[in-house]
Amino acid sequence: MIRILLCDDQEIVCEGLQAILGTAPDIEVIGTAHDGAQAINLAGQLQPDVVLMDLKMPVMNGVQATRQIREQYPNVQVLVLTTYDADEWVFDAIRSGAAGYLLKDTPREKLIEAIQDTAAGKTPVDPNVAGKLFDQITRGGAPPDTAIAQDLSEREREVLGLLAHGMTNAQIAKRLYLSEGTVRNYVSAILEKLEVADRTQAAVLALRYGLAASSKE
Repeated sequence: MIRILLCDDQEIVCEGLQAILGTAPDIEVIGTAHDGAQAINLAGQLQPDVVLMDLKMPVMNGVQATRQIREQYPNVQVLVLTTYDADEWVFDAIRSGAAGYLLKDTPREKLIEAIQDTAAGKTPVDPNVAGKLFDQITRGGAPPDTAIAQDLSEREREVLGLLAHGMTNAQIAKRLYLSEGTVRNYVSAILEKLEVADRTQAAVLALRYGLAASSKE
């Protein structure tokens, strides 16, 4: 059973989410918070598997709450569910440790699937947000976090940098003078080592930890 803490300042939204999630046999809503400070307190008390987090709220916003929850309770995952797709909200939430980022117009089935993926350690990202992540990576992100990349070889980091810039396997192969098959092998190894399911999730990590910095023209 996936234990969920809802955090949204609108009561009607929380009620709607409870109704939606109540249709999933493997999901249980165990609490509701209406601002970031309440979310932090309840995360400590209830130890949910996933916090479904709005961003723009009174007292403390979702970005601040996400950062503190991830610092204090690292086993609790945070999945953002918001109406805001502005760049600064997206990037701040991801950098604060959010495992995924969805918009509130996400269909019921996709929301449930994203919660299941988040609980399983994956990184669901709304398609409308994914493009912003790639754009930000192209412009350059935070200083690299060497800990997250310590298992990657120098060549794998180079491939990740190009992958995060949106390049296809064929384009990476041409840039690095490798066969496309060799690049596919590198990409598979990267996804396995980073414990992500696809290229978009790898790009999210590249943005969060500055792992795309090496892929300059």
